[in-house]
Amino acid sequence: MSSSPAIDGVLVQWGERLFYPDNRIVKSRTPRLGPFSSRADAIRSRIESTVRRAPQVMVKVTGGGRGMKAIAAHFRYISKNGQLQIEDDRGVVEQGRDVLADIERQWRYGGAYIDDVGHRRDAFNVMLSMPKGTDPLILQKAAREFAKIEFVDHRYVMVLHTHQANPHVHLSVKAESKYGERLNPRKADLHRWRETFAERLREWGIDAEATRQAVRGAVRNYPDLWRKKAAEEGREREPRPERKVGKAALASRRNAGQAWATIAAALGASPDPKDKRLALDIERFVTGRALDRPVVKEQTKRPQEPQRDIGWSR
Repeated sequence: MSSSPAIDGVLVQWGERLFYPDNRIVKSRTPRLGPFSSRADAIRSRIESTVRRAPQVMVKVTGGGRGMKAIAAHFRYISKNGQLQIEDDRGVVEQGRDVLADIERQWRYGGAYIDDVGHRRDAFNVMLSMPKGTDPLILQKAAREFAKIEFVDHRYVMVLHTHQANPHVHLSVKAESKYGERLNPRKADLHRWRETFAERLREWGIDAEATRQAVRGAVRNYPDLWRKKAAEEGREREPRPERKVGKAALASRRNAGQAWATIAAALGASPDPKDKRLALDIERFVTGRALDRPVVKEQTKRPQEPQRDIGWSR
C-alpha cells in the first residue's frame, strides 16, 4: 500500500527542514533535485538511518598553515615524514621525502606565491573519520570522491591513517583555487561536507549518516582545537559550557523537535503499514533524547490539528 501525496508533501516540507536546513545541501544527488515522490522516499531513507542510529561521519577542520613552512610541516606529519603514501588532486600516489619536497615546490610556486611565513591561511587541514570497524580502503575511496566534489579547482593532498582505532583520512587543501578564489569554510559548509562524505560512503555500501546534533537530540559541546592547545600550553581560557544552551542552539532544537513531531504525525496517519512502523520508530528514537515525547505522541494521534512547537525537556 502506497502513501498519499499529502503525506509525501509533509515529509518533503518538514524532512528537508530537518535534514537540509537553509542551503546546507549535499552537492550531488540531493533530494531537492529529483521528482517529488523520490524526494519523499529520500526523506524516508534519512529518517530510517537516523532512527536506527547509523554511524555518524566526522568532518573536521583541524587547522591550516600560514606560510609554506607550516604547510610543509603538516605534509610531513600526515605522511609520517614520507613513510605513508600521499595522493594529490590529480590522483597521483607517491611516497618518500623527495616527493614531499616536490609537492612543496608545486604549492609554493603554482599560482600565487606562498612565502615561508604568511599572514593569512594558505591551506586548510581537514580530517574525515568513521568509527572503528569501517573498511579503511572504502573510506579512502569515499574521501577521494568527496575531495573531487568539494575541492574542485583546488590543489590538495590526502593520506590514509589506519594506525589508530578510527580509520581516517587527512586532507590538506590549498586555500586559493587555480582561478584565484579562496576557500573560506563556514558552519554551513562543514555540514554540507559531512553530507557529501556520508553520501559517498553510502554509495560504497557503508552505513553512514550526517545529521546535526539538534536532529539527534544531542546537546553536548565539543571542545575547540584552539582551547585544547591553550590548555596544553598553560594559557587557560574560560571553559566552554558542556551543553549547548545559547539562543541559537535552543531555537534549532525547537525547530528540529517540531519537525519530528509533524513527521511522526503524518506517518502515523498514513495508510501504509511501513509508514506507521516508521512513526513508532521515531517515537522510540526521541525517547530520552531531550525531546518532549508526550507532545510527539499527541500530535501523532491527531495529525489534523495545527502543529505547535513541541518544546524540549530540561
